[in-house]
Amino acid sequence: LAPISETMTELEKCMESLIVIFHHYAGKDSDGNHLSKKELKQLIETELPTFLKAQKNPKVVDTIMKDLDQNKDSKLDFEEFMSLIVGLSMACDSCYMHFEKKCKK
Repeated sequence: LAPISETMTELEKCMESLIVIFHHYAGKDSDGNHLSKKELKQLIETELPTFLKAQKNPKVVDTIMKDLDQNKDSKLDFEEFMSLIVGLSMACDSCYMHFEKKCKK
């Protein structure tokens, strides 16, 4: 019997990766189900370094935390974290589509 990961589709593997990454960082110094600001900063610095370098605001993590923390409990649950992933993915898709149009000209 093949391990589950070998039978997973690419999309299923991506979803699994998001879950594993979230809980890896959420488990560093809090309850494992939420990201503290410190954990969010570590996640962004390690997993999204290109995004972080492109930011002009030195307090970008503070801004992201404030924007994502919908219930204002000073931590992010998985749903709040996914807002960051969705937003960045949509921005990347826009860049991709722009690049595709430029290449076809």
